[in-house]
Amino acid sequence: MSNRSMKPESLMMSYGYKPELSEGAIKCPIFLTSTFVFKSAEEGKAFFELAYGKREKLPGEEMGLIYSRINNPDLEILENRLRLWDQADDCAVFESGMSAISTVLLEFLKPGDLLLFSSPTYGGTDHFINHFLPKIGVHTLGFTSDMSEEELYETIHNSDHAGRLTHVHLETPANPTNALIDIEMVRRVVDRFKTEEKVTIAVDNTYMGPLWQHPLKHGADLVMYSATKYIGGHSDLIAGAVLGNAELMVRVKTLRTFLGNMASPHTGWMLLRSLETLKIRMEAMQANAIQVANFLKDHEKVAQIKYLGLIEEGTRNYQIYKNQCSGPGAMVSFCINGGEKEAFKFLNSLKLVKLAVSLGGTESLAEHPKSMTHAGVDDDHLEHIGVTDALVRLSIGVENYEDLIWDISQALDQVAIPTSELV
Repeated sequence: MSNRSMKPESLMMSYGYKPELSEGAIKCPIFLTSTFVFKSAEEGKAFFELAYGKREKLPGEEMGLIYSRINNPDLEILENRLRLWDQADDCAVFESGMSAISTVLLEFLKPGDLLLFSSPTYGGTDHFINHFLPKIGVHTLGFTSDMSEEELYETIHNSDHAGRLTHVHLETPANPTNALIDIEMVRRVVDRFKTEEKVTIAVDNTYMGPLWQHPLKHGADLVMYSATKYIGGHSDLIAGAVLGNAELMVRVKTLRTFLGNMASPHTGWMLLRSLETLKIRMEAMQANAIQVANFLKDHEKVAQIKYLGLIEEGTRNYQIYKNQCSGPGAMVSFCINGGEKEAFKFLNSLKLVKLAVSLGGTESLAEHPKSMTHAGVDDDHLEHIGVTDALVRLSIGVENYEDLIWDISQALDQVAIPTSELV
């Protein structure tokens, strides 16, 4: 077995865990402890030297357990398994997706720096970028997926802070429009602005999960997740994760230690459970989403559908999709004929699909982005990026696809086509 390179889905059952250290338990126990006993004062000193970066590891030396704010068996095993999907050096698990994102932004930005970010992005992230970061002196510059490489370069170049470009936050596909950002293109552009210190690129990969896209392979330095979503996958926990190379992850983990926003051992244990079925859950969700999207694309009450599996071949977006993604995913957004009234009528008429925010759980969910997840984003900006009154977002679960289509169909039947559409 040690001579075979196993796939991540196989290693999710056992990687990083030694049953003999836990009374032979086949599954990792929950280590509900705040602190850990040292064998000697010398051992304690050695562990803290590594934890605080006072020296490099000796050959064959492993970081020992100190205190659950710094490390815990459940979190360490989870982090070791999570990094396999993205082939990352290291991983840090947080108490929420937003705590993961905000920790990265705070670590890699300082007053006077310029943050480049893609838009649209999740409403909470948008608020942190546009309302909190300016308070601490960070300059922000947004861009959209329709910009060419040269247009993006000119946008940065013509800003007042191009010389202080330090960090990039990307969300691709974007929530809730499924807009795609070419990570390799962004890498080429930002590399033209730094000679001494490399601009870091972090990608929120929540929409694709660890299965359908691997940003580190396309020039990203860090990949982030709301682990609440596909990684947790059962709508019963809140967590986040950051993955990347060893050097950058030392910085992320150090700030996590002092902010104290690590996930709990119980959350870590629940995520370990979820990782065992991640691949089969996500594959079932994607298969269902393809069926749902194909049903919606020709429906008379659907004005526009936004799904990666329906991108027109030969377009720029199709090229990005084929290069970056291994599948279209399970997030389907569509614009209903009409506006908020029609969208709300559809949402209120659903029976099997639940009306709730979040995504990536086993159950299918529907929401109205403009008035819910993106309620904190300025209205003018929402219209500009395509988050309109008519937009509905669906997170497709593992139910039978025929039942999902029946439910969506009967809900659409309840919606009257606006008079303006009856021409």
